[in-house]
Amino acid sequence: MLRIHLEHLKDKSLSLELAVAADRFPVLRQMTRAGECGFAGPIAIRLKATRIGEMVAVEGEFDTSLRLTCGRCLREFLSPARSAFALTYAPEASAAAGGGSVPLRPDAEDAGLLGFHGDTIDLHEGIQEQVILSLPLRPLCAEACRGLCGQCGADLNEGPCGCRAPGAETVFAGLRKLKGA
Repeated sequence: MLRIHLEHLKDKSLSLELAVAADRFPVLRQMTRAGECGFAGPIAIRLKATRIGEMVAVEGEFDTSLRLTCGRCLREFLSPARSAFALTYAPEASAAAGGGSVPLRPDAEDAGLLGFHGDTIDLHEGIQEQVILSLPLRPLCAEACRGLCGQCGADLNEGPCGCRAPGAETVFAGLRKLKGA
């Protein structure tokens, strides 16, 4: 499904629009099972592949809806995820005697090139990586989310919890007195 055959790119570009379930990507499936994130629908992918000599340039974008847990209040919420991407694929050298393929040179990988062998390019890994890079480091349901009370665990978005007010006597109250002196 997410493969490009080089024969389709001989003299022209190839445009694709796909909707792919997140569980078709191994790492995204793992992340969903571990509860790190979820997907409320398929990943809509639009891309254009162009052959440039031996390499193939793939430009596109994806769009999906993520189910995340807020890093402050622990509520689950939906968040859109979309990003544009540009990937470049280069052929891996064929092994002369073994018939297999030799991976890209390390400097090619450092340049951001992805390898392929044969006449088919598998886009799964490259697109999966782009989706992962778009995930927020610390998801928030709202920028103004007040989170949970550090003492009783109440959701402060619903109102004050009734615990001691900040500034009341704590184990650090003695330090405040020193600062004021």
